[in-house]
Amino acid sequence: MRYETLRIGAIGAGGFGLFALQQFLQIPDTQLVGIAGTHREAALAMARRFGVADVMSVEALLTDPSVDLVYIATPPFLHFSQARAALEAGKHVICEKPLSMTTAEADELLALARSRDLLCIANLMQRYNPLSDVITRLVESRVLGACLYGRLENFASDEGLAPNHWFWDRKKSGGIFVEHGVHFFDLFAGWLGQGEVVAAQRSLRPGAGIEEMVQCTVRHATGALVHFHHSFTQPSRLDRQEFRLLFERGDVTLEEWVPVRARIRAEVNEEQTRTLMEMFPGSRLDVLKTWGGSERAARGRFQDLDLFQQIDLHHHPDEDKMRRYCELLRSLFEDQLAWLRDRSHVRKITEQNGRDSVAMAAAATALADASEGLR
Repeated sequence: MRYETLRIGAIGAGGFGLFALQQFLQIPDTQLVGIAGTHREAALAMARRFGVADVMSVEALLTDPSVDLVYIATPPFLHFSQARAALEAGKHVICEKPLSMTTAEADELLALARSRDLLCIANLMQRYNPLSDVITRLVESRVLGACLYGRLENFASDEGLAPNHWFWDRKKSGGIFVEHGVHFFDLFAGWLGQGEVVAAQRSLRPGAGIEEMVQCTVRHATGALVHFHHSFTQPSRLDRQEFRLLFERGDVTLEEWVPVRARIRAEVNEEQTRTLMEMFPGSRLDVLKTWGGSERAARGRFQDLDLFQQIDLHHHPDEDKMRRYCELLRSLFEDQLAWLRDRSHVRKITEQNGRDSVAMAAAATALADASEGLR
C-alpha cells in the first residue's frame, strides 16, 4: 500500500505523546484521525490541538478502518498488549520505548509484525542524531586508534516523579534499565556493535525502598567495555548527562542526553588533525603542545606512534538540545514512512533495535537483582 496520506491513531495523551505527535504530523501527507486516552482532560486538550472531534476508546480506535498506524505513548506495562492488539488489527505501530517489558514479549511482537508485513518499532530516535553519525565514523575510521572504553553518566531529575508515580513501580515501568536505559544501550550498540551485560548493580532509596540508581558494564563486539550509570536523584536544574569514549590516542566527550556538543582531547599527527577537522566542521581547535624531530616518537599499547601535536577540539554547533530533539523525531518518522512506501528503503532503526535494547535491559536488570539475591 502506498499510503498517499498516512492516517495515525494515537493511544495515550500525556505530555510526551503531544510533543512527539507535533513532530510526526509536520511530515507531509500525514494526518491524525483518532485519539484514545485514559486521562480525559489531557486527551481533550490534545484533541483540541489537532482538531480531532472527540476521544475514543482504545478498542474503537483499533477497529477504525481509517487508522493506518497506531502511535502508543502509554506507560511501559501497556505497550505489549496494546502493540499486539494493534498488529492483530492490521495496524502499523510506533511505540514509545521500551517496545515491551520482556525479551519474550518483544520476540512475539516481531514475529507477529513479520507475519503481517507490518511496522513495529520503538521510538529509539538517538541514532538519527547527526552527531551520533560522526561518532560512528570516528570509531570506524580509527583516526584516534581503537575505541577501548565508554561511559555514560546520566544524572537525571526525579523532581517531576511523585512517590506514587508509575515510574517507581517496576511492575509498571520495568525498572530504570528497561524504562530509560534502552535508549543508551541502543546508541552504544550502534557505535561499538552489539554488547553483552557482564555486571550490574542497583541502589534503593533509603526509607522508600524504590530503585533510584542502577549501573552496569557491557562488553561490546569491538572488545570495548562500557559503563552505564543512571540515577534519578537530582532537582531538575541539576539534570545532566555525559558520554565519554576513550581511544588509543585520545577521548571524546558528549554533553546532554540528546548530545549537541562534543569535545576531543587527543595527541595526533598532521593528517589526523585534518581528518578530525573535516569530521567536526566549524570546530574550535586549540593546540596545547607541539613536538618536532625525535620528540614526535611515542609508544602506546606496544605500538610505535608518530605524534605532532596535542589538541583540544571543541565542537559547539549553534543548536540546543530541544531543537535537536524535535529534529530527531521528525527524522525517525520520515525514515519509517519511507519504508512503508518502499520496502527496499534501508531504515536506520528497525524492529530489531527495539527488541535488542529490551534484551540488554532485561539482562542488566536480572544481574542487578541477582547481585542482591533478589532473583
